[in-house]
Amino acid sequence: MHPGALIDLTTSLLQAVLRLDQPADRLVSTFFKTHRALGPRERHTLAETAYTVLRRRLQLQHLAQSGVGPLERRLVLLAWQGDHGYLQRGLSPQEAAWLGDVRRVALSSLSDKLRHNLPEWVAAPLMQDLGTEGFWALVEALDQPAPLDLRVNTFKTGREQAQQALADAGITAQVTPYSPWGLRIQGKPALTTVPAFVQGEVEVQDEGSQLLALLAGAGRGQMVVDFCAGAGGKTLALGAMMRSTGRLYALDTSDHRLAALKPRMARSGLSNVHPVRIAHERDERIRRLEGKIDCVLVDAPCSGLGTLRRNPDLKWRQSPASLLELQDLQARILASAARLLRPGGRLVYGTCSLLKSENEDIAQAFSSAHASQFEPLAVKDVLAEARLPAAESLDSNGYLRLWPHLHQTDGFFAAVWRRR
Repeated sequence: MHPGALIDLTTSLLQAVLRLDQPADRLVSTFFKTHRALGPRERHTLAETAYTVLRRRLQLQHLAQSGVGPLERRLVLLAWQGDHGYLQRGLSPQEAAWLGDVRRVALSSLSDKLRHNLPEWVAAPLMQDLGTEGFWALVEALDQPAPLDLRVNTFKTGREQAQQALADAGITAQVTPYSPWGLRIQGKPALTTVPAFVQGEVEVQDEGSQLLALLAGAGRGQMVVDFCAGAGGKTLALGAMMRSTGRLYALDTSDHRLAALKPRMARSGLSNVHPVRIAHERDERIRRLEGKIDCVLVDAPCSGLGTLRRNPDLKWRQSPASLLELQDLQARILASAARLLRPGGRLVYGTCSLLKSENEDIAQAFSSAHASQFEPLAVKDVLAEARLPAAESLDSNGYLRLWPHLHQTDGFFAAVWRRR
């Protein structure tokens, strides 16, 4: 494709993405379906340029002010993630001169807001929690694309065997440092035709998400509930832990998300998973399970700010008002899920958020309100029980706290309780 045509196409994609009315990954996927003639390198340039604008939106909009022409085109030129020699062939002389001038601007001279590219309602609490050094280390990590993590389906194969199967398909994977099921791949290879993926031996799942499932401690013959199952990544991890025995209920309010679970279930070989669509957290179908469940995992709806490496649009699509609504929903869901547990049962609350208000604050409020019924468990003890060698390093005041800049995972939080 001529460089000018690819610049124009990238500008069209960015215009759609910056409306922020739909998730960016969905828009990119739809865009590629309508432009099937694009090659892998062109797709990479399109998608990564759009994501770079979302990551560095405030900074790039500031730098773009000195140029002329449509704003989205100027942003594309500043964020370009393809070959720069190729880009130059698509520029007018005026654009080439302007781009050269902007690239000589010292980014360190910009204000903090233009360097961290976060809304103030996100930046302020993170700076308070992490301190200056930790905050800027996080900012640097969030500005990088995330690797691709896989979870080995131990119901079907072992990690070494899966690693070798990927190598046979030309994909180099390294074992993850914390999860005993994890493999990490740099780049974004096409997995859908790889035999290990087709046969359900591996699933895409961030290492942090794998650790949330591990904290549940699900075992053979148990009754387990994944309370907010979504597309079922943690559900399938729990099912493998249970060796496809007992009953595993995958609850969610979305038919669409539960439908996405079905082909993954078929690949996994699990037969103990029972998807259930519920209307809300107090649905009658939930109440029938009260006092009967051995383990409940609550991966609660949240801001998703822990996934900003993958979904940088979330920081612009959320707001302080939506955060307050999420906190209220998180508290309600956790209280409802807790009713399902039998005495001695385990409750796990997790999010993929970076914010204390969605994490420790929710967990502490639950502990205070249910002190007579639920005993908090230190994450290091739960992970040590699971024979995880890194148990101590993952515990933060009794909770699981994972950070992109410290653990190279998405940002995750988890709290664990035992019903008395």
